Amino acid sequence: MLKKWGWLSLLVIVLDQFTKYLAETLLVMHQPVAVLPSFNLMLTYNTGAAFSFLADAGGWQRWFFLTLGTVISGGLLVWLYRLKPAEKWLALALALILGGALGNMIDRVWLGQVIDFIQLYYERWYWPAFNIADSAISVGAVLLVLDSLRSKQPDSVQNPTDQP
Repeated sequence: MLKKWGWLSLLVIVLDQFTKYLAETLLVMHQPVAVLPSFNLMLTYNTGAAFSFLADAGGWQRWFFLTLGTVISGGLLVWLYRLKPAEKWLALALALILGGALGNMIDRVWLGQVIDFIQLYYERWYWPAFNIADSAISVGAVLLVLDSLRSKQPDSVQNPTDQP
């Protein structure tokens, strides 16, 4: 399954890195550019994880998140490799999460922080800025949960009257 879904992870990485390049090239730090109501583009950097968790930790968090990302990405690769062909939704979810994790890890390796540029808000309430990699991870996580909640069809259906 890895060969079949690896293209999606690669696509997420390419789109993520390309849009981050555009954000750094075209946007001014912390200067929002209105795109639609409740949607801005705004360049910012995050040395922490989701919602700037550990952003002010003093620098050690870069190596912590790189190590964590490497371990998780390795686990995702093994999981994808072991999937059965029928597990398409699970493969889709894992490929999105893997691509997003690797996209943000690239930033951490080269910059020591992650580039964020998508800003959503409602009136005066702002969601923390994020990027394409974060979006892929989020969509993948939702698909992972939905896949786990779907009713699985058993390999063979037994008739209740056939029991000994």
